[in-house]
Amino acid sequence: MPGDKSISHRAIMLGALAEGVTEVSGFLEGEDSLATLRAFRAMGVRIAGPDAGRVTIHGAGLHGLAAPAAPLDLGNSGTSMRLMCGLLAGQRFATTLVGDASLSTRPMRRVTVPLAEMGARIATTERGTAPLAISPVDTLRGIDYVMPVASAQVKSCLLLAGLYAAGETCVTEPAPTRDHTERMLAGFGYAVRREASRVCVRGGGRLVGCAIDVPADISSAAFFLVGASIADGSDLVLEHVGMNPTRIGVVNLLRLMGADIEVRNERDVGGEPVADLRVRSARLHGVRIPEAQVPLAIDEFPALFVAAACAEGETVLTGAAELRVKESDRIQVMADGLAALGGDARPTSDGIVIRGGALRGGAVDSHGDHRIAMSFAMAALRAGGPVDIDDCANVATSFPGFAALAAGAGLGIAVEG
Repeated sequence: MPGDKSISHRAIMLGALAEGVTEVSGFLEGEDSLATLRAFRAMGVRIAGPDAGRVTIHGAGLHGLAAPAAPLDLGNSGTSMRLMCGLLAGQRFATTLVGDASLSTRPMRRVTVPLAEMGARIATTERGTAPLAISPVDTLRGIDYVMPVASAQVKSCLLLAGLYAAGETCVTEPAPTRDHTERMLAGFGYAVRREASRVCVRGGGRLVGCAIDVPADISSAAFFLVGASIADGSDLVLEHVGMNPTRIGVVNLLRLMGADIEVRNERDVGGEPVADLRVRSARLHGVRIPEAQVPLAIDEFPALFVAAACAEGETVLTGAAELRVKESDRIQVMADGLAALGGDARPTSDGIVIRGGALRGGAVDSHGDHRIAMSFAMAALRAGGPVDIDDCANVATSFPGFAALAAGAGLGIAVEG
């Protein structure tokens, strides 16, 4: 599996702000992570690579970034835009963040509003979307922020802004979200205080360069976990997969549905738990998804919807309204795609109800969403005829080489156009 996208983003960001050299191995060479890398190069950070997943970052220090000559184009990457919004709010120069058509529709007030409470000056469109024009301020101030919706991107944005704020910045989350930022800050030698659902940093510290081994991305592994579960006779081992407890919702939920997933060779790599996963075909059954698991699997639901469509009985998801404001409206787009293949999927305001059954061949529009495209590629394993998936160029944002790897594992897949 390719390197973890969330960790790859953060490795570049914190390595750029550190003092000294940071060596990264396993870096994801997908378009989203490369957008982050190019942005820091544009702000004067010396970065060598990527070369076969290896990147060397010569850190500029917390106050060593330079004003870019042009707006920073973050492509399709919501993680880049939201996290960098916090990181750049405390700089002494102006910056503008732009993205592609999809990213330019995604909600940004969830970060710009709390950042304004810290004293940041960030202008958005009338809809609260990019472009984001960030103006310099004399100083940021620490706040104690209770997030209304669980979001690792919002939490990370505010913690990064907190590095530049006077006093302490604390974020309380309503449900656990991925904690890569907290783990990596500690790995770079920055003090992080954690108390149950609350995490705090104090401004004025320093980051020290280090070595980072990026594990394989469990979000990418999810497609193969589902594919091997639904295809008769499958037996796959996925190696060196990140098993951060805030990211393993897809494993928990597939097991709840009856999947045969064995966790092997558990170990710790650079502060992140890692394991090999063996998955074999299984008879899946529908479930009511516990809402506590929703934030732990938020990016993997498109693949899980395919598993539900191939399971016996009904699967019910609630509490997942966040899926409607991802790269696409993933609830509606998945429901439409499953219907095009003869599936029974009924969207709700904050979730979906899927009744398993036979799928047929057909045409599906992924709406430029990489996870939608890869999910329907796996659905073809159980479809009665060929599945044609349109608008798939963005697969490269998170999983370059997906088609070749899937073909090597036995999926009959061809890329056209």
